Amino acid sequence: MASRASGQRSEALLLSRRQFLGSAAALTLAVGAVGAIGFPGGIALAASLDPARLTFEPNAFIRVEADGTVTVVSSYLEMGQGTFTGLATLAAEELDVPLAAVKVVAAPADVKRYANPMFAQMGWTVQGTGGSTAMAGAWKQMRQAAAAARMMLVAAAAKQWKVAPSSLHVEAGVIIHAASGRRGGYGMFVADAAREPVPTNVTVKHPQAFQLIGRAKTQRVDIPSKVDGSAIYTQDIKLPDMLVAVIAHPPRIGAKVAHVDASAARAIAGVVAVVTVAGDAEVQGGVAVLARNTWVARQGRDALKITWDNSHAFAMDTHAIYAQYRALTDQPGVSAANRGKVLSEAPSGGKFIDAIIEQPYLAHAAMEPMNCLVHLHADRCEIWNGEQWHTMDQASAAKELGFKPEQVTINQLYAGGSFGRRANPHSDYVREAVRIARAARAQGVTSPVKLVWMREEDMRGGYYRPATVHRVRLAVDKAGDLVSWNQDIVGQSFFPPGADGVDEVLVEGSADSPYAIKNFKVTQHIAKLPVQTQWMRSVGHTHAAFVGETLMDEAARAGGKDPYAFRRALLADKPRHRGALDLAAQKANWSGPLAAGASGTRRGRGIALQFAFGTYVAQVAEVTVASDGSFTVDRVVCAVDCGTVINPDIVAAQVEGGIGFGLTFLRAAITVENGHIKQGNFNDYPVLRMSGMPAVEVHIVPSNEAPTGIGEPGVPPIAPAVVNALAAATGATVRSLPLGDTLRPA
Repeated sequence: MASRASGQRSEALLLSRRQFLGSAAALTLAVGAVGAIGFPGGIALAASLDPARLTFEPNAFIRVEADGTVTVVSSYLEMGQGTFTGLATLAAEELDVPLAAVKVVAAPADVKRYANPMFAQMGWTVQGTGGSTAMAGAWKQMRQAAAAARMMLVAAAAKQWKVAPSSLHVEAGVIIHAASGRRGGYGMFVADAAREPVPTNVTVKHPQAFQLIGRAKTQRVDIPSKVDGSAIYTQDIKLPDMLVAVIAHPPRIGAKVAHVDASAARAIAGVVAVVTVAGDAEVQGGVAVLARNTWVARQGRDALKITWDNSHAFAMDTHAIYAQYRALTDQPGVSAANRGKVLSEAPSGGKFIDAIIEQPYLAHAAMEPMNCLVHLHADRCEIWNGEQWHTMDQASAAKELGFKPEQVTINQLYAGGSFGRRANPHSDYVREAVRIARAARAQGVTSPVKLVWMREEDMRGGYYRPATVHRVRLAVDKAGDLVSWNQDIVGQSFFPPGADGVDEVLVEGSADSPYAIKNFKVTQHIAKLPVQTQWMRSVGHTHAAFVGETLMDEAARAGGKDPYAFRRALLADKPRHRGALDLAAQKANWSGPLAAGASGTRRGRGIALQFAFGTYVAQVAEVTVASDGSFTVDRVVCAVDCGTVINPDIVAAQVEGGIGFGLTFLRAAITVENGHIKQGNFNDYPVLRMSGMPAVEVHIVPSNEAPTGIGEPGVPPIAPAVVNALAAATGATVRSLPLGDTLRPA
């Protein structure tokens, strides 16, 4: 089969996503005819006719108060990634107001006004935060919304002063008529601006006129409230008569409740109710204890005596899963990419590598475990949540209750991280909270109910980054050139495959490899297991980059070539890939000597490159290996091309955070033993500690292209860069993760 063009791949991905969403209740939400900037033409409306309280709301994203305060409404979740600051920067730039004068509030779930424009391009009609789409989606939408507001305010001032709008300019939120010396803040004109027609043609600033976008130092708008404690997370919400629910999940995947003795739990002061929560293939279910606070609810949960029905529970171990996956690599797979004719042996005078690489399930392990507050009424439901999957969660909750989506209100709060976990394809923890509230109501308990998962429930709560096995057979000719690449990928799917059977998420970063390899083939096998999986920060690229970039180094070594030069030669027609690669190598002094370590240690330098979410990232890692095999990552130099940069500090912070996140892959794993998830907390799932964070340098490739993703692309290259550095230091070949604290070569 001929290699598929990128357009064909995008169409297949679009189809598979449509199939997935076609089964979701969110598609029942009607979407109004909304213009390119997220609001229909017509007259802007004021929220109040009282001049002292007047609010100018020209569209769904911008509000200007009578005192001149500008509020930006964010359709995206702020979970630490800096989205609120990015949106505020875009709006402040076009409104010509100081960033400090802009506040950001979270939008409710409302797909008619806040559908993600980047998802819409892929056939999704959904409000959600993910795929590193926030700034890419807001780049035109928010700037146009703010520019439209500015045009209307200026038009209102021009009419008041009886001058031409072109004779006015704005400085720091003040409209100025230089010829007469008249000046007036935006607040003076909100009443008249509300009567102006919403412009249909909006012109945004030329990049040369930017005063805020791309500036080196930007104070984040969410930091003050997070420092003084006024920022509100789900755990902070306390409604009158609210109860906290802590749940006992099945200890084995797929087990069900057979019998509950709740007498000891009910005897604890402060316990109000005990409810059994139905489980299924998407929601674990179990037994929940409702109490006046979290501590009492947990005590009650721990006092439950539950008999579990394991007759249909999962009983496999991690080693058996890997064995099953390895066996599948010997079978014909579904073709995801195919060009030329791959080789099954070494060419004359060349070398052949046959590698099997195993990577485990991974937990998201966000700082804030899953939680959700539900207030259920007879005919409506209100939810408070660090909401990442807005209208899908709204639709899923409505379906659980037999409501229409508009009967479910979702209040979006801050989230303490997510890494994809809160955008669960099945809305599992939200549905669990709704089921608890519904079961409590059946017992006559009508109080609001806040579901709180302990760290153990969060880590054992299912929905992991899929475990994978890759088998790659590659050939290097006698000249040292990579001439054949044959890769088979085995893993679980959480996205229905397209019409051709390809799971685009499973093969992303592999089937679309940028390297010019003449004979190239990628196939896939979708494994069927009850261990639930979903996207995690950088999704398929997390396992694809490790395989592709460690084997690129192996191929370079087999051909006797420098790993950087080897890659560069295969990217002759990929200037942006090359640009990131070259900048990282230059800033890391790749061609210069690496400083020696202490006596008895060995040092190495490794490089890796990955294109993900529209962004090009290259990283060089420096490591030190002690005589006992223990190692440290000392320094990482990163080059990133993410198009036009809105907030350089946030780009650097996201890349630094992505590197820390990816370094956890070297030491952590979720493993299964007889259907039990073994890991439960950070004592046995070792996320990176601050002491293990290397010195990181982030260098940005200048670009005039539109912004692309930045929250995720920093993750994939770091694990292969480190392993390549370890190989350079020791000659060790690593074929499986995690490594732990000591180098254990294959």
